[in-house]
Amino acid sequence: MTQTDILFCIMLELKIKKREISENLKKLRKNGLLPAVFYGKKEKTMPISLQARDFKKIWKKAGESTVVILSGVGDPKEALIHSIDFDPVLDIPRHIDFYVIKVGAKVQVNVPLEFIGESRAVKELGGNLVKVLHSIEIKVSTKDLPQHIEADISGLVDFTCKITAKDIKLPKSAELVTKSDEVIALVAEISEEKEEDTAAPDLNSIEVEKKGKEEVAEDGSETVKDKKKEK
Repeated sequence: MTQTDILFCIMLELKIKKREISENLKKLRKNGLLPAVFYGKKEKTMPISLQARDFKKIWKKAGESTVVILSGVGDPKEALIHSIDFDPVLDIPRHIDFYVIKVGAKVQVNVPLEFIGESRAVKELGGNLVKVLHSIEIKVSTKDLPQHIEADISGLVDFTCKITAKDIKLPKSAELVTKSDEVIALVAEISEEKEEDTAAPDLNSIEVEKKGKEEVAEDGSETVKDKKKEK
């Protein structure tokens, strides 16, 4: 499969309902619904609700860089998952913001990088792969918006090579927003630590214990000597 083959936009649909501001959010969540809003450049903020289980499935597949279709309130709308508020204890979504995109307009998003290939500098020269960036920012048409973009590390053949943002193959209609000379990845040489020279000990500075060192008897009553008693 080529990089072009996987650069596609998965249109996933979410059923939504208009929500009254006065609705009890705690009760809403207890019934398996998620409170949310959608808004856009030409869309007024609209409070909505949706099935929590449906959102979790969509979010797992789409992440935050894929367009979803919101249907059920007016005309179907293309939108991005703009932000998610998580429960601080349960770590589950409790409120969603959707940003509605104008049909045919380009959106500016950060897209995750997926590193592929094999680096000779790593495999044969024993270097360490350093991933400087894990995503790049692009401006792209919604129809070409990818879930991820591949970064091929096979060009890293020695320690002088590096991959920059301009080396990344972008989807059709995409413009690079990240600086073109921004380093994406490189291979660092592992430097061997030199053993420090240990200076020879100064024998004159070592106090040599005499044989027959005096020791105190266990009962503390007298001092005995290990050496033979002098006559």
